[in-house]
Amino acid sequence: MTLDRITLREIRMPLVHFFETSFGRTTERRILLVEVQSEGISGWGEVTAGEKPFYNEEWTDAAWLLLKDFVVPQLLHKPPGSAAETASRTAHIRGHNMARGGLEAAIWDLEARQRNIPLWKHLGGTWTEIPCGVSIGIQDSIEQLLGLIEREIAAGYQRIKVKIKPGWDVSVMDAVREKFPKIQLMADANSAYTLGDAEHLGQLDAFNLMMIEQPLAHDDIIDHAKLQGRIKTPICLDECIRGARQAEQAIEMQACGVINIKLGRLGGFSEAMLVHDIARAHHIPVWCGGMLEAGIGRAHNIALSTLANFTLPGDVSASKRYWTRDIVHPPVEVSPQGTIKAPDAPGFGYDPDRGYIDAIAVRKETMK
Repeated sequence: MTLDRITLREIRMPLVHFFETSFGRTTERRILLVEVQSEGISGWGEVTAGEKPFYNEEWTDAAWLLLKDFVVPQLLHKPPGSAAETASRTAHIRGHNMARGGLEAAIWDLEARQRNIPLWKHLGGTWTEIPCGVSIGIQDSIEQLLGLIEREIAAGYQRIKVKIKPGWDVSVMDAVREKFPKIQLMADANSAYTLGDAEHLGQLDAFNLMMIEQPLAHDDIIDHAKLQGRIKTPICLDECIRGARQAEQAIEMQACGVINIKLGRLGGFSEAMLVHDIARAHHIPVWCGGMLEAGIGRAHNIALSTLANFTLPGDVSASKRYWTRDIVHPPVEVSPQGTIKAPDAPGFGYDPDRGYIDAIAVRKETMK
């Protein structure tokens, strides 16, 4: 494999509706895009780090510097032999999985386009259509939340995830379940609780939830195992699964019944596929989590979600839920049945809207 040049871009995109979690409200996304060019063909990746280091230690500005000063020069100097080798070339860098993963995803996309095959087939995906759910942030009122859920159900989405935090949890889920007794429903705490809240979290058992996602500390597995022994609702681990080893440990300790796989959090496709395989071998279902991605990251999530053990609806939803205009065309659309078909076009299956990307870019740098 040859890499002729790598271009970093930062774009800024306002959200259609604010998105709030236990660690803050987002109204605009600052997103880093990575374009890798080889012999006239481009592969694209998206860095899913947030604007601030609250989800994990990464944020937009740090990711730019990490790529510019360390990852890009190294890969240009000594390109990987294949996309599958990319992750090992940067494994000596501690952490910064989202920055590294954005570039790794671009190289996977490049390789699939060079071979003229869809990325999902290149990864070994088997699902030709994936089930979709939505993630709904903390709202200004329960009434506002119920209205949003009603709209998403009408749009066909198969699963509803509601963000919770102390003070916005049991009474909220009670109201949701009372109005929507039969929907597939889950809660996401984004590490807002401690083991001392176990009795309180146990009240969520009454609502027949699919799972509660990462209720305890972002780097904890041990206390999650203790909590799982005290509540009936399956725990889904997110932030603390940084790689295959953490997945193995969590499963061994019975700390979870479900694992959320996020491409950025795991550093790209190679590690994500390892976690997928480990979970599958232990009969632990997985699903694809979202990070408010624009169209490029969303398209990569579609490809990832075609792997065999992605048996639960993920956070892969339509472009219009987040953006007035997305950066790919056609925009990502969800069927009335709440599904997305795996695209047949080469690479991640959509065309980057170069003109629009350049129009909203606030900085750009090409290295070769």
